[in-house]
Amino acid sequence: MHQFEIRDDFYLDGQKVQIISGGMHYFRVVPEYWRDRLEKLKALGCNTVETYIPWNLHEKEKGQFDFTGILDIVRYVRLAQELGLMVILRPSPYICAEWEFGGLPYWLLKEDGMRLRCMYQPYLDHVKSYYEKLFEVIAPLQITRGGPVIMMQVENEYGYFGDDSEYLEYMKQLMISCGCEVPLVTSDGPWGDAFDCGKIEGVLQTGNFGSKGKEQFAVMRQKIGGRPLMCMEFWVGWFDNWGVECHQTGDIQEHVTALDEILAEGHVNIYMFEGGTNFGFTSGANYYDVLTPDVTSYDYDALLTEDGQITPKYEAFRQVIGKYTEIPEVEFTTKIRRKAYGTLQARRSASLFGSLDKISRPVESVYPQSMEKLGQGYGYILYESPLRCEGPLETVRLWGANDRANLFVDEKPLLTLYDRELLTEHTLEEPRTKGEKLSILVENMGRVNFGPNLERQRKGIDGSVQLNGHNHYRWTQYCLPMEDLSGLDFSVPAVPGTPGFYEFTFQAEETGDTFLDFTGWGKGCVLVNGFNIGRFWEIGPQKRLYIPAPLLNKGENTILIFETEGKAPGTICLLDEPDLG
Repeated sequence: MHQFEIRDDFYLDGQKVQIISGGMHYFRVVPEYWRDRLEKLKALGCNTVETYIPWNLHEKEKGQFDFTGILDIVRYVRLAQELGLMVILRPSPYICAEWEFGGLPYWLLKEDGMRLRCMYQPYLDHVKSYYEKLFEVIAPLQITRGGPVIMMQVENEYGYFGDDSEYLEYMKQLMISCGCEVPLVTSDGPWGDAFDCGKIEGVLQTGNFGSKGKEQFAVMRQKIGGRPLMCMEFWVGWFDNWGVECHQTGDIQEHVTALDEILAEGHVNIYMFEGGTNFGFTSGANYYDVLTPDVTSYDYDALLTEDGQITPKYEAFRQVIGKYTEIPEVEFTTKIRRKAYGTLQARRSASLFGSLDKISRPVESVYPQSMEKLGQGYGYILYESPLRCEGPLETVRLWGANDRANLFVDEKPLLTLYDRELLTEHTLEEPRTKGEKLSILVENMGRVNFGPNLERQRKGIDGSVQLNGHNHYRWTQYCLPMEDLSGLDFSVPAVPGTPGFYEFTFQAEETGDTFLDFTGWGKGCVLVNGFNIGRFWEIGPQKRLYIPAPLLNKGENTILIFETEGKAPGTICLLDEPDLG
């Protein structure tokens, strides 16, 4: 057994140790590639790996816990230990991380009046039951029990969110009571109220920043005195949101200078060493004046690319780190290749409207209900209702709707509303003949992961549908999480201009990492052999989706695209290069 202490510096078994860490989230990298990425981390000169723990994956539904496959955190941490790496765990209920709802589970929002990240008892009760299970898994991984975990973090950038010091103290004591034995830290930007509001008595404050290391440490030193200086998130890149002009990249020389300044005085965790991928519907969003949902790739302009390739930034950082520690020789033991499989033609298609009853169980309601109230976390939801009393449709308004809605009359496109457009009434350019049926397909594009809007993230329609100035009642609701699509009816093919599913197959003699080019397609998501690899949207900047080789089979493979805009050229390309825009 070993001991890690925080005094005037960091000490491992009584000896000073400089923490040089890289951030890599196990849940953003397929398990078959964990070893490769950790070997490359060690070869950089790092002695530690850091990861968040996402509550909304480990307890996707209340009381149902999962620590298997890509969520097998024990395997991940033990693999790091096998390679001689220490581990920092950040098991906050809230992780931000450009991750859906900041890692909070959607089902919290089933409860009316839910308040998050403060002394609100129903929220605390849910956290407590989760932590009691989580620490059964992670407590044995601590260095005090023979594992590699040297530190854990309490909450996450709390100073940006609130000032409930009683809540922070509660979280600290809860972690200790659940079995945390290693030192605890917080992390906040070292500026103004953020650093002060996020502090906890007896817990080391660390800083999050991406430049001017010497200046940032000077500010922190004034606040924490003779305690060790650590940048817990040294931002070496940034994330992309749909519609941003181009892939966000950082200045290598600026980052190199800041890293040198940090290591000259303290400790670092590089955020991100590798970003990985927001598989499925896990990408988050920010909301300031407008909604900015994040793309599927979490490349982050990190030291490794999304698919684990070494970058010039990696090489430049290794030179700096080499000034402070010996760089080990590491053999990379995982054979990884990029591969192009060429152009594929859609084999068959299925209309969403033609398959509804076969892929979703209809739920009747007088008024429309949100996803959360129907027990659905992610994906899409379709609302249908007969048009009975209306005359020609002249105005439409959706109350309490998020995030994007495609409206149809008799399965023909009527209107598409996104973000702020959902807040106002819309007058149709030409009154639409009443028709027989109104259908509204609403997409959850990722719950906000930062700021006070966390508590206002119900998806679908949480209010009402107003037609020609009056509320319209009597709805049939179809939850579409895109998890079990085995019932798709390909005898009813997709209709141009309307949502549909498109199936592709190809043979692979050998598997390799590949990139799906969706040029010409509108908006939707892609499943590869049943695994949801993420969202696509023609507005970019991301133009190709990463498909790791372990998701492919030797032999036949199936790709299923769900497309919502009716823009489906019928072909896709599997290429050997990414295109992040």
